[in-house]
Amino acid sequence: QVQLQESGPGLVKPSQTPSLTCTVSGDSATTRYYVSTWIRQPPGKGLEWLGDMAYDGSTYYSPSLTSRTSIPRDTSKNQFSLRLSSLAPEDTAVYYCVRGAGWGTQEYWGQGTQVTVSS
Repeated sequence: QVQLQESGPGLVKPSQTPSLTCTVSGDSATTRYYVSTWIRQPPGKGLEWLGDMAYDGSTYYSPSLTSRTSIPRDTSKNQFSLRLSSLAPEDTAVYYCVRGAGWGTQEYWGQGTQVTVSS
């Protein structure tokens, strides 16, 4: 069973560029090829897709955030990360890492990590 666990800084000051990390465990010969995704949910709002990374490392980002977003990975640790630059209070949200069989699919979810942007 694939399991994902997010880790992050929690409280961040405006303009900072924190890194959130997703550690993946329990990958099978099939799921290791899955697409890795970051999604967030601001308080009182719906889910917002941030970006995807394919097994080959190619990435696709939300058009509204592409200039601020990157998804690096560490294959030796089976981890992928989210870096979102120039944070503002409206970036406050619960951030989820997700894995799915293809683009736009979400089969396995982490429990989410809260990021609060405040001075």
